[in-house]
Amino acid sequence: MHTAVTDFSETTLEMGTVCFPEPQSRASSDQDRTIATSTKKRRIHRPMHKLESSSDIVRGFSPAWFTATMGTGITGILVFNFPYHWEPLRYIGMAIALFNLLLYILFAVLFAWRLIWYRDFYSILLHPQMSMSLGTIPMGLCTIVISLVVMITPYGAPWVPTLGLVLWCICVVLSVLSYLVIPFTAITHQQHLLDKMNATLLLPVVTTVVAASTGAVVCSVHDIGSAATVIIFISYILWAMGVGLSLMIITIYLVRLTMFKLPPKEAIVSVFIPLGPFGQSSYGIQMLGAESLRVLPSALPHISYLGEVLYSTGFFLGLLIWSFAIWWFFHASYSIIYTRFRGRLPFNLGWWALIFPIGTFASSSSALWAITGYTVFRVLNAILNSLILLLWVLVMANTIRYAWTGELLKPASIGQLELKHKSSDLSDDDQDSAVDIEEGRVPGEMYERQNQRQSA
Repeated sequence: MHTAVTDFSETTLEMGTVCFPEPQSRASSDQDRTIATSTKKRRIHRPMHKLESSSDIVRGFSPAWFTATMGTGITGILVFNFPYHWEPLRYIGMAIALFNLLLYILFAVLFAWRLIWYRDFYSILLHPQMSMSLGTIPMGLCTIVISLVVMITPYGAPWVPTLGLVLWCICVVLSVLSYLVIPFTAITHQQHLLDKMNATLLLPVVTTVVAASTGAVVCSVHDIGSAATVIIFISYILWAMGVGLSLMIITIYLVRLTMFKLPPKEAIVSVFIPLGPFGQSSYGIQMLGAESLRVLPSALPHISYLGEVLYSTGFFLGLLIWSFAIWWFFHASYSIIYTRFRGRLPFNLGWWALIFPIGTFASSSSALWAITGYTVFRVLNAILNSLILLLWVLVMANTIRYAWTGELLKPASIGQLELKHKSSDLSDDDQDSAVDIEEGRVPGEMYERQNQRQSA
């Protein structure tokens, strides 16, 4: 798969015949060549040369960058838990997890800096695209919590259960806020059109499913007791909240694809996003079932059979949801291949939508293998883990490359990729509506502006 970003002429060297003027003096010609070479090197290696000023780094920092922490975090977890044990892979997974922690801290500082310096959180919340990316913040933190519990617990650190529980509580609060606030804002203060609908609408909703799965992992390092029981029940509530609304949105998104076909090539990778709720909910319900079997018979002796019921139900539901995920995995893959044959795919932060959804599909396959012991799930998990590692290297390399030039940090480019639809094919009213949507105007302001245009 090839990637392309337009207008990178400043970072390339023209290879050809070098012509020199008629001899003046050898020292003069050598000096000219030295100056020309140093000038070209400065043009190539100067970072952020596509930004007008260094302040654009903060101004252009979008919450969508946290999708990189989601993808990096789940990659480290899957590499660490590779189904065919090889000790170096565990250290590689831990290194990726540590890198993800540093990445998350850096992004949190930059985003907090932006909110404090520009005071534009309300504008972000009203923006129909950037607001959806706010849901990636708690999901990125969830990958750090899982990495902490999975990778540090084998070394016998006594503080892991407590720290994991505290961080998980923060994830729950942020996830519930995202789940309750952002969809309501989308309904009351944003304008969304069915033909322009994007799968990013799922990002603030699936947060509770990710928090529920994280709760099951955190519960696994707690002894049987009230704390473990409370974690399980809260996680089941979060799981049901997220899965129900996610399925509704996926249904609407499927209608959008059927009626208006695939998204534009700038946003085509987003077709993988619905795979995330399927994979994560399958993984989560199986993990919660396993923890229920361990904790509930002793915690609730008067209904000791509840643990076995939830364990069996979790496996059955996990298998069914995993089956749904198979169709969406192939549909999304076909969609990207089909679009690629029709033209090159420009690189943007949306490419991180490849990593985490496929990672959840791999996690659910791993859970099925742990329960059934069937080799087919083990082999599938190994294939998916290898694919995710390769995709992570590809996407991370391109992210570093284009972040270095400043292409991914241009303030004007935030939110445009999802809304850019050949303006020549739109009427004047449609073009004005697109501007209204991108600027985050509330419906009342849009109607007033439309009336003014009609009066004119």
